Amino acid sequence: MRLNQLADNAGARKSRMRVARGIGSGKGKTAGRGGKGQTARSGVAIKGFEGGQMPLHRRIPKRGFNKPFRKEYRVVNLGQLQAAIEAGRLDPAKPLDQAALVAAGLFKTGRDGVRLLAKGELKSKIEIAVVGASAAAKAAVEQLGGKVMLPAAPSEAPAA
Repeated sequence: MRLNQLADNAGARKSRMRVARGIGSGKGKTAGRGGKGQTARSGVAIKGFEGGQMPLHRRIPKRGFNKPFRKEYRVVNLGQLQAAIEAGRLDPAKPLDQAALVAAGLFKTGRDGVRLLAKGELKSKIEIAVVGASAAAKAAVEQLGGKVMLPAAPSEAPAA
């Protein structure tokens, strides 16, 4: 084998189509751009444009409100925790928190906190600290002798 004998497999490289080189080429005249007008030219931006008519996204009524500073929680299910424990990524003997779940690879970042949900089955006794948990998830953890630690609810200020 010599360097001057190296070659790709047949069909590995496809030569580019040369456009606007006469009608015999099959891509002559308009070079595959159709007729005249805006779409035949570069810089076309007509995604929602309807020929001057009020576009659909502006015709339909708007409803609701998007909270700009809403909390975004990560969700972890009991089945995911059990799978991570069985894979050896989580140690059920140690208390689990958001940092431990991120280190185990259940998600990349914790965002505003972690919510525990009851999908799947848990077989190990765990102690977990989360910002929220469904009643079923809490009951499932406590049934195995584990503990779900939630943040303390803010106490109501006395009325003056």
